[in-house]
Amino acid sequence: MSLWVDYYRPRSLDELDYHGGLSKRLRSLASSGDFPHMLFYGPSGAGKKTRITCVLRELFGPGAEKLKIDQRVFLSPSKRKLEINLVQSNFHIEITPSEAGNYDRVVIQELLKEIAQTQQVDLNAKQRFKVVVINEADGLSRDAQAALRRTMEKYMSNMRIILCANSTSRLIAPIKSRCLLMRVAAPNAEEMTLVLDNVAKRVGFDLPPEASEQIVTDSGGNLRKAILVLEALKMQSPDLSGPLSIAKPDWETYCHKVADLIVAEQSPARVMEVRAKFYELLSHCIPPTVILKTVAERVVERVDESLKADVMHWAAIFENRMRIGSKKIFHLEAWVVKVMSLQKHFYYGMDLSQFD
Repeated sequence: MSLWVDYYRPRSLDELDYHGGLSKRLRSLASSGDFPHMLFYGPSGAGKKTRITCVLRELFGPGAEKLKIDQRVFLSPSKRKLEINLVQSNFHIEITPSEAGNYDRVVIQELLKEIAQTQQVDLNAKQRFKVVVINEADGLSRDAQAALRRTMEKYMSNMRIILCANSTSRLIAPIKSRCLLMRVAAPNAEEMTLVLDNVAKRVGFDLPPEASEQIVTDSGGNLRKAILVLEALKMQSPDLSGPLSIAKPDWETYCHKVADLIVAEQSPARVMEVRAKFYELLSHCIPPTVILKTVAERVVERVDESLKADVMHWAAIFENRMRIGSKKIFHLEAWVVKVMSLQKHFYYGMDLSQFD
C-alpha cells in the first residue's frame, strides 16, 4: 500500500487545498492556446511537484498519469556510460539530469534534442507539444544550463520545458527570462492544519488539535514531512492522544551531535574529529548544503547571543563557496574552523572585527 503522502496526493488543480490564486492562474494558462515554458520554485515540501502533475493533467487529461519508468544510457565525451532514470507518459518526460553530475550537459543536449524533433504521437492529445519536466534544475551545471537555453529557443514549437527548483539563485538569467516563474511558497500553519485534517478524514479518523499543532511546528513548513510524520504517529499511537514523540531522522540527530562537538571544544583535534563525521554524512548521500544548514542551526542554539549573527553570516558565505567549488568537505571544514575561531576570540574578549 502507498504512503499517505502519495495515496492522498491531489490529482487535479481543483483538489489543491491552498494557494488558490496560483491554482486559478495555472488553470487559465493550461486552457490558453499559448502555454509557456515554466519555472516552479520554492522550498522543499511546498507542493511544487504536485502542482506540476496537476498542470500536466489539465493539459493532457488523465493519460498524463499513466506513467512508466525507463532507464536510458548516454555516452559522455570520454565514452563513459551514464545511466539516467526517466519517468514518462505519452505526453511528457520527467528527468533529473543532475544525477549525471558533471556530464548533465550530455543528458540535456541528447534527450531534449531527441524529444523536440519528434511530433506528438497521440492524435487525441489536447496539445500538439510534449512537456519535459526537469527536476533539481538549480543543480544543473552552467554548461547544461547554456545547452538548455539554446534548446528552449530552437524547439519551442514541439516542446515545453517545466523546471522545478528550490531556488532561482543558481539559474542563469537567460533561462529565467525564457520561463514564466511560479513561486510555490511554503504553506502557513493554518493551511498545513487544513491539509492534515483532510488527510485524516479521508483515512477515517479525527486528528486532535494538539497533535496537529505539534506536527505542524515540527515540520517547519514542509507539508510532505508533516504527512509522513502524521502517518508514522498514527501507526505508533492509533488515538494520537497524550504526549507525542516525533522521532528525528538519524542524519539530523548525527548533525546535532556534530554541532555539539563544535561548541564543546575548539582545537585542531576536534576539527579532525568533526571532519571525519562530515565524511560519514557525505558518504550516506546527505547533501552538503543540508549538512551545513542543520549543523549551523544547532550551533546557533548553543552559542552566545552576540555570536549568532556571525555564525549564520559565515554559513551563508561558505554555502555559496561550496556551490561554486567542487570539494564540498573543504568548505564545510573551513566553516567549522571559522566558527571555532569566533568562539575562541569571544571567550578571550578580543575584538572580532580584525578577523573579518
